Amino acid sequence: MIAVTVAGSDSGGGAGIQADLKTFSALGVYGASVITALTAQNTRGVQAIHDVEPDFVARQIESVFTDLDVRAVKIGMLSRASTISAVAEGLARHGAGLPVVLDPVMVATSGDRLLADDAVEALRQKLLPHASVLTPNLPEAAVLLGEGIAADEAAMLDQGRRLLALGPRAVLMKGGHAAGPESVDLLVGPGEATLRLTGPRIETRNTHGTGCTLSAALAAGLARGRALPEAARDAKAYLSAALAASDRIRIGHGHGPVHHFHAWWI
Repeated sequence: MIAVTVAGSDSGGGAGIQADLKTFSALGVYGASVITALTAQNTRGVQAIHDVEPDFVARQIESVFTDLDVRAVKIGMLSRASTISAVAEGLARHGAGLPVVLDPVMVATSGDRLLADDAVEALRQKLLPHASVLTPNLPEAAVLLGEGIAADEAAMLDQGRRLLALGPRAVLMKGGHAAGPESVDLLVGPGEATLRLTGPRIETRNTHGTGCTLSAALAAGLARGRALPEAARDAKAYLSAALAASDRIRIGHGHGPVHHFHAWWI
């Protein structure tokens, strides 16, 4: 099975393209990539961003999809409106019928902004309708809707349903930024369909790349033919285990990565 990640490169290896490919590999899926940006980044923050020209993003999409039997697409960091347009056009040409997981990456774990303000509307208009499932965390959902961050599960559900109305076929509201002993995610589907996914809230500073990892794990499950609810449960379980094992590895001096290969070493 093959999944492709369309995202930015993290030179520190904990998020972005690197996290996605590690996740695909850990879950038995071959990973291909379309790189949208290069970052000078480590566990302490993002020092610089170099955007890949949209024409070259389009060339990468063409190369991958005209040769490989892609079964799922994960979309991460798209820093500019022009890049979003290139990806949307590529999906229109090659993505028909494929599950597309859209992670609306806006801010890194360190707090550094990764999406230009003028690109938010392009994301809403051009990519949300292509998404099989949109996977915002609570701050990202608030930005997409132009309002405050959801304060409880009822507000999460309400925001998820209103994001659903913007075009994606499902929305996974990630509750990692909320408080409480449990981390609660809500998978919101058409009508009243809602799946509540819970996991223990794990105390660790090694949270770099959690959003990338969850969405990549979801894409891996869909590439393997899992139905969305089962793929979402599996992705939540994988991330929880990777977070629980993250303190077994010491990477950098800031927010370290989750342990993508916790089942294999250390």
